[in-house]
Amino acid sequence: MVTTSPASTVSGKLAAFQDFCRKTWALTRPYFQSEEKWKARGLLLAIVLLNLAAVYMLVLLNDWNRVFYDAVQEKNQPVFWEQLGRFTYLAFAFIIIAVYRFYLTQLLEIRWRAWMTGHYLERWLANKAFYQMELARYAPTGAQPATPDNPDQRIQEDLNLFTSYTISLSMGLLNAVVTLLSFVGILWSLSGPFAFSLGGTSFNIPGFMVWMAVLYCTAGSIITHYIGRPQIRLNFLQQRYEADFRHHMVRVREYSESIALDKGEAVERVQLDGRFTTVLGNYLTLIKKQKNLIWFTNFFGQAAVVFPFIVAAPRFFSGAIQLGQLMQIASAFGRVQDSLSWFVDNYSSLAAWRATTDRLTSFEDSFRALAHAQKAQAAINSVANDGTARTLDAQDLTVSLPGGTVLLAGVSLHAEAGDQVLIKGPSGSGKSTLFRSFAGIWPFSRGRTTLPANTMFIPQRPYFPNGRLRDALAYPQPADSYSDQALRQALDDALLPQLAGRLDDEDAWSQKLSGGEQQRLAIARVLLKQPSWVFADEATSALDETAEKTLYERLTAQVRQAGGALVSIAHRPAVAAFHNKQWTLEKLPEGAPALYALRETRS
Repeated sequence: MVTTSPASTVSGKLAAFQDFCRKTWALTRPYFQSEEKWKARGLLLAIVLLNLAAVYMLVLLNDWNRVFYDAVQEKNQPVFWEQLGRFTYLAFAFIIIAVYRFYLTQLLEIRWRAWMTGHYLERWLANKAFYQMELARYAPTGAQPATPDNPDQRIQEDLNLFTSYTISLSMGLLNAVVTLLSFVGILWSLSGPFAFSLGGTSFNIPGFMVWMAVLYCTAGSIITHYIGRPQIRLNFLQQRYEADFRHHMVRVREYSESIALDKGEAVERVQLDGRFTTVLGNYLTLIKKQKNLIWFTNFFGQAAVVFPFIVAAPRFFSGAIQLGQLMQIASAFGRVQDSLSWFVDNYSSLAAWRATTDRLTSFEDSFRALAHAQKAQAAINSVANDGTARTLDAQDLTVSLPGGTVLLAGVSLHAEAGDQVLIKGPSGSGKSTLFRSFAGIWPFSRGRTTLPANTMFIPQRPYFPNGRLRDALAYPQPADSYSDQALRQALDDALLPQLAGRLDDEDAWSQKLSGGEQQRLAIARVLLKQPSWVFADEATSALDETAEKTLYERLTAQVRQAGGALVSIAHRPAVAAFHNKQWTLEKLPEGAPALYALRETRS
């Protein structure tokens, strides 16, 4: 049986805490060293100074307590009214400080969030990271870097929570430390010594109230940690389950027509109910843990209200101190106790912040792991597009599935300008995956591929951004790169004349248009941009034979005019008439180095 010594346990926890601090600093540092660093640092400095000013105002108000209540006890009316006047300008100054501290804090939070959002969006969209992170979900453990769940939620929600919690908690901690340093001396001098005898020996403890506050808050902090610790993991899971539930509702909306045609409402309701049940179950567990913590923190806070009066009461009733000093002691003790209780009072926020930080650090780790994997992959797989190539060449190309199954092994392919190549093969044989390897976005391939210049791909599911039709047609270029006449002509040539007058209409085109209309809009994009090489993946599968024939004639004419070639994936025999070369994927016998071989024939 292996036992763990207390020393090693403490050492392990300390190492974990240091690692967490290092990762948190790695998340925080970039903004304050970015191009906005002087604005960020200036705002932070102003907030710190305002927090220090707020603590100074509390010190002045504490002193005001002594003078005011002494005047009340002595029935000194002139001093009473004088102190009310003094309180007026102290309170007014405190209000001004509080307002601008809030305003500048919020300003720093939104600036920091905006910068971090832009920073993470750039990294997520660069080098196809958003695509490869999704592919990593289907890879066996260790084959690809672990992908984070719901990266959209991490960028949208977690960054907001991280910046908000980091600033509020750090400023709260600063306030607590400065308040403690400011009031501990006051409490020490006011509390006086505590004398008692034990076993015939007399003891005298100076600054007794300070030591009692330290003991009281230390015990409270330790108990709070053990009661509230489960909240860290539960907050982490809650954010994940909420994002999963929201994501599935988005998918229902995105595939609303298919679900409606399949009458899949009942299944989707079960799926959504299951996800929401998980959300509720975790949340109920979380609030039970929070309830336990609130029991203790409220008991702790209420006891702290009367504690200084109980301890200082003997001196007051003996006449050693006056009412003003008693109130000042109670006020100072309250400030010291509040400072030392910062951990107790903010534990739920700390737990939520820790969960958010863990999610972002794992997101950051996934970026680094992906960059490392892409660098390693580049050593064995490269796609060149120098802007001058006029041929498609693939040398020693091996294509695999995410699970590791090899589809093609050591294939060499060549297509020249003027070729029209049809890729054939049974469904699931990897034809679309071969296209992804040509494009250089498939991480599970190796070899060298030279991609021709001025190339466009038409995927099976073309993407159209919501908004104006002209933007969907010109995507990803800006619509103002093309004249209205060119946009309308492309729609007419793609057999969409009914849309030619709707360039400025805004809609969700992926849902508004039928499958055939979406395919024609994708082809209109190609006819608008006139690339030399076109790679079409089942680009006309939803069209009738007449429309398919017309559009293939126009695609073929365009690439010939541009001095390029057409490479297609299609199952319909009629499409073969527009191609002079075929690459056929044929099943290999069991035990072969790959599932398929590629055979080339000419028409």
